[in-house]
Amino acid sequence: QLQLVESGGGLVQPGGSLRLSCTASRFVLNYYVIGWFRQAPGKEREGISCISSLHDKTTYDDSVKGRFTISRGDAKNTGYMQMNSLIPEDSAVYYCAANWSPYSPRCTMGPKYHYWGQGTQVTVSS
Repeated sequence: QLQLVESGGGLVQPGGSLRLSCTASRFVLNYYVIGWFRQAPGKEREGISCISSLHDKTTYDDSVKGRFTISRGDAKNTGYMQMNSLIPEDSAVYYCAANWSPYSPRCTMGPKYHYWGQGTQVTVSS
């Protein structure tokens, strides 16, 4: 059973940066599609980015495009979300998710992921 753990959240001022990590236990993520999601209080969980398992093709929601960057780490069991130019509207609990999908050229920001982390809080405030 793949288990995912997010880390790297915290309190940051507007305009600041954070890097979230998504670490898998006992498995490597090479053959998994990875998605990042967030949920703000009173709102539905939304997909913000994903990365395919073939050629690491990336997709971003318009709300984060140009500010956030999804990637895989050199350690094959970790994924990252680099978040720059943070704004208060980015405040939310951030989740990573994964699906077993070897050599997939596509990824989805929809909610149908099998494996989920527990979430990490990001608060953007002065």
